[in-house]
Amino acid sequence: MAVGNVPFPELPPVEGVRLGTAMAGIKKPDRRDTVVIELPDTATVAGVFTQNAFCAAPVAVAKAHMERCLSENLVPRYWLINTGNANAGTGEAGMRDALASCAALASHMGVAESQVLPFSTGVIGEPLPMERLLAGLPKAVSSLADSSQAWQHAGEGILTTDTRAKGATVTVAIGDQQVTINGITKGSGMIKPNMATMLGFVVTDAAVEQSLLETLLRETVDRSFNCITVDSDTSTNDACMLAATGSGARIESAEQVAVFRNALQRVMTELAQAIIRDGEGATKFITLQVNDAATRQEALGVAFTVAHSPLVKTALYASDANWGRILAAVGRAPVEAFDVNRVVIDLGDVRLVENGGRAASYTEAAGSAVMAQEEITIRINLGRGEESATVWTSDLSHEYVTINADYRS
Repeated sequence: MAVGNVPFPELPPVEGVRLGTAMAGIKKPDRRDTVVIELPDTATVAGVFTQNAFCAAPVAVAKAHMERCLSENLVPRYWLINTGNANAGTGEAGMRDALASCAALASHMGVAESQVLPFSTGVIGEPLPMERLLAGLPKAVSSLADSSQAWQHAGEGILTTDTRAKGATVTVAIGDQQVTINGITKGSGMIKPNMATMLGFVVTDAAVEQSLLETLLRETVDRSFNCITVDSDTSTNDACMLAATGSGARIESAEQVAVFRNALQRVMTELAQAIIRDGEGATKFITLQVNDAATRQEALGVAFTVAHSPLVKTALYASDANWGRILAAVGRAPVEAFDVNRVVIDLGDVRLVENGGRAASYTEAAGSAVMAQEEITIRINLGRGEESATVWTSDLSHEYVTINADYRS
């Protein structure tokens, strides 16, 4: 299941970036499951990672290698990604395997081990099948290319329960030069990011100084991947990487930064929304807009409380206009001194709640008509201030249970 017809876009080449894939048979035969992304030695690289205390071995290694590269004035040159096995909850053996995979690719490409950053996704708690992974590396390297097909194959090579590859691209003018931003992501279940996405890889041909790149990544992730949820679970393996190759326009002035930030936000938001559209068992794409909050954190708290409610999500799946479930979720959100008489809730263009109860204009027929739609917007005005937040989520279907009941089979 997936919401809407969203084909993989035509991603243009980004100078200095190549992508290669292999079918290593890590979990299943005859599917792309090993991806190598090559970056030029002129690049700057930033990353954000899961806050889950049981972070996977590749997360720990990637963070350590990033720090070492920065301290030694090196550039991370390769992102090595495998699907089918998360290499999480694997203890010291998992760390050794993550380091060994980096060492193998580094030796193959003639770079330092710290210039390889590993990423894994899949089943937690199982040893990484190193013999198969290492055997796949030469195949992935031999297929390195910068074509749109290479981007699509890489998008396919990082999937787990996803039903389709997810990519986005934006080209924007910076002065008299065109800047391209390309990205791919994966994610379908175990989706409630905590400062990162499931796995996301974004590159641009712009030249961006390291500290600015880190700031832009955090800002755009906070309003994209940190604003989505399928099932309120934060993965052990979440990571979102951003690389600027330095071959194009230099981003320096306030005006240039603003234009670039807007373009990057478009890519990040499109990728984040693609995850929700492909959420496990999803039949609905839900936008939750909370306005007139005292703080943005308060707005996010209300939005996520509604988005995480199993009762709201199952009503959405059933197209049941049971608006009382939305009201109840809003009422238990973490808001101090809540004046419910000031709250207004709209379902699409239908007013549900005002003055502490059902809106006088509401009819069951109007509410049911909106609930039957594939894409639904719920607007919640708190009447407490001027801050707002938007969160995207999916419904909760029988298929979600089926997928996760059978995940390891």
